[in-house]
Amino acid sequence: MTENTRRTFLTATVAAAGGAALTGVPAVAGASGAGGDDGRPPLPQPPDKELRAILREVDPDRIEAIVRKLVSFGTRHTLSTQDDPARGIGAARDWIFAELRRYAAASNGRMTVELQSYIQEPAPRIPVPTRITNVVATLRGSVTPERVYVVSGHYDSRVTDVMNATADSPGADDDASGVAVSMELARIMAKRAPESTIVFAAVAGEEQGLYGARYMAAQYRAAGTDVQAMFTNDIVGSSRADDGTRDPRTVRLFAEGVPTAETPAEAATRRSVGGENDSPPRQLARFVRSVADNRETGMDVHVIYRRDRYLRGGDHIGFLEQGYPAARFTEPNEDFAHQHQDVRVVDGKQFGDLPEFCDFDYIARVARVNGAALWSLATAPGTPKDVRVRTSNLTNDTELYWQRGTEPDLAGYEIVWREMTEPDWTHVIRVGDVTTATVDMSKDNFFFGVRAVGRAGHRSPVAYPAPGG
Repeated sequence: MTENTRRTFLTATVAAAGGAALTGVPAVAGASGAGGDDGRPPLPQPPDKELRAILREVDPDRIEAIVRKLVSFGTRHTLSTQDDPARGIGAARDWIFAELRRYAAASNGRMTVELQSYIQEPAPRIPVPTRITNVVATLRGSVTPERVYVVSGHYDSRVTDVMNATADSPGADDDASGVAVSMELARIMAKRAPESTIVFAAVAGEEQGLYGARYMAAQYRAAGTDVQAMFTNDIVGSSRADDGTRDPRTVRLFAEGVPTAETPAEAATRRSVGGENDSPPRQLARFVRSVADNRETGMDVHVIYRRDRYLRGGDHIGFLEQGYPAARFTEPNEDFAHQHQDVRVVDGKQFGDLPEFCDFDYIARVARVNGAALWSLATAPGTPKDVRVRTSNLTNDTELYWQRGTEPDLAGYEIVWREMTEPDWTHVIRVGDVTTATVDMSKDNFFFGVRAVGRAGHRSPVAYPAPGG
């Protein structure tokens, strides 16, 4: 900062007992406690020993076996047969359920597996009442089980004609690859005890209109479940584009800006105070980059500031519609010559969404990105709640306040800030175990946020403040 720029100065007060600095917490490089510090750049959060072990266990051969098994059912169209033991979506459903239950046997009762079914009445792309079934494995948290993180892929498939329920529809990339990510992480994490709950799902009805995921999200909302993050993996099977070029070390992460579930009053408030780039999904995407864009995963997480691709949609949308933070992982370049195409041979070359066009090492790296994000979220304190910026007074400083979390390993909080033209947080300052902090910088000129820190140094996603009194 230049000499004539206002110096950052923090004062911290405590609404609850406490007020000490973050004792026992590894320091963010250059950051100090409250008082007289300009803040320093936030460093990426390195994986701990347990997370490194998780990432090493991701097995491309197991992922390939899952993809090939799902393809073996011929078609997994939502409208295909549900009672044939060898072909159709019912056979795929039953195999996924049995496989997840096999993984759960290693969990000492922490993981439960259920078939979440409902009858979808006639609707677009659903001509007759149809049973739609999600397969859901829930690994209950050992410390804060009420906090939930979800990862999914969709196990239904289709060909060019979205209503053709009988033709072979391999669906290797779209989306056996995403189901393989969810299932492989379920296998690995079933043997562990995350602090918060992680849900591994294979959902149906995506190609007909996101029906399964929308139902799942609505069930969570009706139950009042605190879903703090949801990731869908949809088309994560290959880095090959339709022109043959490859980008094997990149995965796209689509993150919505303006909230889908925003009310008119919320929209008016947002327009008056900014924050279009600070939605919960965008904070979630920044968090993923900080914990999963590294040599441990072998991947570059390319955040896309959109809800999804043009003319497309994914299962994260159902969660966004319920007000949950959600984002979509997708390969960097899609080969449209193979997606949704009928299986055929042209000039001696076979086309269609076949396993031969998948890169199983690539899918394994995508699984490591998901694993790093999920485990880091589930072992950190939750995202701070009810974060506010004081707007009742005309001042040239910024007062932030928030509700203290209840996690037993909560050590305190950090304030992050950035210039309004910056895409990510550029400075961080520790404020300790407090619920109010005042920064000697104008709230009109900078963006601010708050994140929680656990005693082991795990940090939550950032919460962007709403206007407060």
